Amino acid sequence: MHGLALVMIARNEARCIERCLRSVRAHVDRMWVLDTGSTDGTREIARRAGARVAAFDWCDDFSAARNAALAWADADWSLVLDADEWLIDGAVALQALRCEAPRHVGVLRVDNLYGSDAVQASRSTSWLSRVLPRGARYEGRIHEQPPAQWPRRRLGVTVLHDGYLDDVKRAKQGRNESLLRQALSEQPEDFYLHYQLGKELELRGAFTDALAPYERAWAGAQPGDPWRHDLLLRLLFTLKKLARHACAVRLADAEMQRFGDSPDFCFALGDLLLDWAAQEPRRAIELVPMIESAWQRAVAIGERPELSDSVLGRGSFLAAHNLALLYEGLGRTDRARVWREREREMRAATNAA
Repeated sequence: MHGLALVMIARNEARCIERCLRSVRAHVDRMWVLDTGSTDGTREIARRAGARVAAFDWCDDFSAARNAALAWADADWSLVLDADEWLIDGAVALQALRCEAPRHVGVLRVDNLYGSDAVQASRSTSWLSRVLPRGARYEGRIHEQPPAQWPRRRLGVTVLHDGYLDDVKRAKQGRNESLLRQALSEQPEDFYLHYQLGKELELRGAFTDALAPYERAWAGAQPGDPWRHDLLLRLLFTLKKLARHACAVRLADAEMQRFGDSPDFCFALGDLLLDWAAQEPRRAIELVPMIESAWQRAVAIGERPELSDSVLGRGSFLAAHNLALLYEGLGRTDRARVWREREREMRAATNAA
């Protein structure tokens, strides 16, 4: 039998660390929390929840902290979670690791919540390397990853993450940008870091500033890079926000063959074309059928959470909602009524799942 430990780094996470620890403690042998400088009671809460806690001097390097925690835990398998994440499904898959030799990296499904509150939040799915075998370590000052030499395997484990909710995100604003710029000064050709810098800027509405790192990332991204799907969607959105519709449509046309089966891509394309039609009404006759087709295609594809950073609803109720609005705006009330009903059915099915 192989041991399984929770391994976490944390700083000022009194808001949520107990929730994370309680969600996993029945499924691991030990819980290890390496604190990087908390001043809010994080350490005491972690100890009361059953974790072993030690201190680490923060050095502007997430890999250094995570690797110190991994070395301290010294487990056959290490489940790496952040305090603002918590386990909602996957106990069976975690238990199965005890019977497997630690020779691969386990990839977990992480559902990210976005918006003003958890109840009304949008949700996107990421697939992250979070179960490490003994001896594996992270690389990278920020947005750290285990090296590619370790084979990846997706596990039947799902984690929720609320660190992108508005209030939580504001509290940490600026930290990641500073580390990303520092990392890029050391590794200027790391296109994944350019993508992450663009994302950091875009999420706070700095679209003009986000465009250059996004375009740099796009120029260097390889077809097989798992983050290229999200990069494309964010680049299309940023171009739309900057009113560069024609440029965005050319990009979408060039990527249609690769991403035409992504509901997120089709949803984003319809949104882009609608914005163009709204800003240039003379194009509406040409663009409206294309908008309609894009959102209908998204519904026909359905949800594809296996795609990295796919947003829940773009292959169902969100696309149906947009179609209903489109038909209402066109005065096609019968079609609008049909899509309103489909939206209700899809939302109900999603809530019941």
